[in-house]
Amino acid sequence: QVQLVESGGDLVQAGGSLRLSCVASGNIFRIITMSWYRQAPGKQRELVARFTNSGSAIYAESVKGRFTISRDNAKNTVNLQMNSLKSEDTAVYYCNADVESRKLSGALPYWGQGTQVTVSS
Repeated sequence: QVQLVESGGDLVQAGGSLRLSCVASGNIFRIITMSWYRQAPGKQRELVARFTNSGSAIYAESVKGRFTISRDNAKNTVNLQMNSLKSEDTAVYYCNADVESRKLSGALPYWGQGTQVTVSS
């Protein structure tokens, strides 16, 4: 099994910053991608940012230029630096990782429990 634990969610004023962190542990041979998703009340879960094993980062249009994803492969961690926060960024943020538990076993998706980010206007 693989566990993902997020931290860093908080209440912040609009225009402020937060840094989310996620640590993966457990039966890990290789992590393919690590991503952040979010889900606001009454809305579907959406991809915020993804960092691939090759070092590429992709972002949702709504967060480009404000959010930065980073990854530490040695520590199995992924971070999300969020600047210039807006009220519409309010959501539960989830860490996601595609993990191979054994060589050539194929990757399975794992999710963290979520961390609440609330931006007050």
